[in-house]
Amino acid sequence: MNSTDTNNHAPTGTAETVPPDQTASVDGPGPVDLAFPPYLTVIEPGTLERLRGSLAAEASREGLVDVAYRIVDSPVGRLLVAATDRGIVRVAYEREGLDAVLQSLSDKLSPRILEAPARLGSAAREIEEYFSGKRMRFDLPLDLRLSAGFRRTVLAHLGDIPFGRTESYTEVARAVGNPKAVRAVGTACATNPLPVVVPCHRVLRSDGSLGGYIGGLEAKATLLALEAAAA
Repeated sequence: MNSTDTNNHAPTGTAETVPPDQTASVDGPGPVDLAFPPYLTVIEPGTLERLRGSLAAEASREGLVDVAYRIVDSPVGRLLVAATDRGIVRVAYEREGLDAVLQSLSDKLSPRILEAPARLGSAAREIEEYFSGKRMRFDLPLDLRLSAGFRRTVLAHLGDIPFGRTESYTEVARAVGNPKAVRAVGTACATNPLPVVVPCHRVLRSDGSLGGYIGGLEAKATLLALEAAAA
C-alpha cells in the first residue's frame, strides 16, 4: 500500500515508520504495511501469526473457546479439523465450503469458535501419519454429538472395519442389526461428520462400485488406494 502524502515530519513518540518505497521485499514474504498517513508502519513476517497464536492460547486458558479448529493439508485437499473439549467433532473437506462448515458448528454447538492450531496438534500429527502410511487406526477422542440415533450406531461400526478392508452398505446394515436399513446406512455415511477419521470411505456398493462420498469419489478412491498399498 503506498501513501501519496509527502509530509516528512513524523510525530514524536510513534512506532518506527519508513517511507513507502523502502517497504518492499525482494526475497520471500515481505513485511505488512499498515497505513497511518502520511507514514507506513511495518509489521515483520511472522508477527501476525505469533499474535494470533498468543490470542488463541490466552482464550483457551480463559475458557473462552468452545470449538477450536485448524486447517490440515493432505493428499485429498485441505481438511478442516475441529474439536471441543470432548474430542474431534468435525472433519470437513474444502469442497463442503469451510465457511459454511464453521457457520454450522456455530449454529449447532457454540459461536465461540477460534482457529487454534496448537490445540489440534495431535490430530494433525495422526492425520499426517495416516496419509504417509504409518497409521492404520486413529487414537483420537471423538465428540459424536453431531450424529444421533441410527446414524451414530452406524458410525460406531465403521471404526471396526479394518484398515485396507471394505464392506458393502448391505453388510453394514446387517452388522448393526437392521438388514433392511441399507438406504439409512448410506445416509449415515453420506452425513458422517468425521470423514477420514471415521472411515465411511470403506463402505461400497454390493457390486464393488464406490457409491457416494462426502469428499467426492476421487478422494474416496485415493483413500482406498492408499490403504490397499499400506495394508
